[in-house]
Amino acid sequence: MDRKSSASSRGGVSLLVPEWIRTYQKDWVAPDVVAGLTAGAVVIPKALAYATVAGLPIQVGLYTAFLPMVIYAFLGTSRPLSVSTTATLAILGAAALGRVAPGGDPASLLAASATLTLLVGAILVLASLLRLGFVANFISDPVLTGFKAGIAVVIVLDQVPKLLGIHFAKGSFFHNLLAIVTGLPHTSLTTLAVGVITIGMLLAMEHVSPKAPAPLIAVAVGIAAVSLLGLQAHGVETVGHVPTGLPTPVLPDLSLIAELWPPAVGIALMSFTESIAAGRAFARRGEPAPVANRELLATGAANIGGALLGAMPAGGGTSQTAVNRLAGACTQLAALVTAALALGTMLLLGPFIAKMPHATLAAVVIVYSVGLIDPVEFRAILQVRRTEFIWAVTAMVGVVFLGTLQGIVVAIVVSLLALAHQVSDPPVYVLRRKPGTHLFRPVGPEHPEDESFPGLLLLRPEGRIFFANAGRIAQKMRPLMADANARVIALDLGAVFDLEYTALKMLTEAEKTYREGGGMLWLVGMNPGVLELVQRSPLGQELGRERMLPDLAQAVARYQASREPAGGR
Repeated sequence: MDRKSSASSRGGVSLLVPEWIRTYQKDWVAPDVVAGLTAGAVVIPKALAYATVAGLPIQVGLYTAFLPMVIYAFLGTSRPLSVSTTATLAILGAAALGRVAPGGDPASLLAASATLTLLVGAILVLASLLRLGFVANFISDPVLTGFKAGIAVVIVLDQVPKLLGIHFAKGSFFHNLLAIVTGLPHTSLTTLAVGVITIGMLLAMEHVSPKAPAPLIAVAVGIAAVSLLGLQAHGVETVGHVPTGLPTPVLPDLSLIAELWPPAVGIALMSFTESIAAGRAFARRGEPAPVANRELLATGAANIGGALLGAMPAGGGTSQTAVNRLAGACTQLAALVTAALALGTMLLLGPFIAKMPHATLAAVVIVYSVGLIDPVEFRAILQVRRTEFIWAVTAMVGVVFLGTLQGIVVAIVVSLLALAHQVSDPPVYVLRRKPGTHLFRPVGPEHPEDESFPGLLLLRPEGRIFFANAGRIAQKMRPLMADANARVIALDLGAVFDLEYTALKMLTEAEKTYREGGGMLWLVGMNPGVLELVQRSPLGQELGRERMLPDLAQAVARYQASREPAGGR
């Protein structure tokens, strides 16, 4: 009894201790520490920059790179995932906060940000409890590619005024574009020079020394330039006062929930989608793969914890996760090191951050946001399927011209329409046999030698057959049946994993029509579930075992045997 209790106790403790801690190895310490410091050198400047993108005080970026990172490290299932904020989440947060705190009052913004982040976290946790991890699969890769490209265009346009040192009231895409063009004569050349030099430094380091903490170096140079050259006297605007010390707890404003929950749903979806994509992309062979529903819980808890400090919505970032992994991260200890670096920055570096030029931050955001536009990926999509390329472009245009929050809706709708289009128009192939084998493959000009059988038509539909596509499949089969003038149609259902009632009814009617015309319908290669369904139906009773065959080879053999004259053997 005591042994059982002891074993049960050990098992309970092991469930509370993260997997990476239970299996930690001593030789992982050094790579994890180096990776955490390297990733922090990238994460912290970008987090500061993305706070400005969201219209929030700059220190909010530090808060977002601290507590959410710690919470995820203990709850998440991806070892290299680096969780703070991203360009996508920042611009989505900006759109949501701009509606409820248009005046930009810091106290109102912090309360609104805490409310939004809390809602995002609560939605993610609820989705985890409801086992909704599969939802991320409803945004296809081409649509996500287009969505991110659209986000990049919006972010770059948003940062250009800071690069030029001009100011105007923000509006729609065309309004902002026209305002930038109109404001060009008022450009601060010193500010522009700071921005251009920063961009040049980032690009040069990316090519010459890709492992260098380029954002950190660029930010340090910008701060040094302001301190040594007195750039503020020449019109270069800086961040200004940054509070030093631990963040003060921020209470959410519950009166904003009604206005913020719709954008919070979209932000939660993008947070999870980016997190699970980055986690899966950088998982090493042999280490645990990210578990979708556990990731929902981990990112949700990270956002709820961050909300208490006034953090902005958080999620796993692809670029910072890539840096973390490439720098040698073995476990989530690297994320804890990054969080410790963010904490140290909060406590000690506020006066230095205050001298950071806005143009420097804008340059960092622009360089890393442009990376969201992937021409190679667009070209690859176009080469594979033109239709999916159109979906990607549609998602991008939706974000740019309708707005980021509406762009999420466009992305989801386009993905669902793409899915509906695919399942509503499944292929139907005419099959022939490779000579000397039992291999049956679709008719094509590359295999003119394949064998056909006079009077026998072999057809293979693919996918689930249900009410949305049964009519389309029947429409495709009719001309094939008419052209073949076959006595027997063998319908290979090996690639059909499910039959719905409407499809079964369609097959029943087709069998009756063909039988009355003097022909026969055979069903071939059904999986156990489909076979059981057919056997329970009137179609199964009509066909009997004689016309339900296990594979095409036996169907052809039976057909050929039926054509031999009596006593022919």
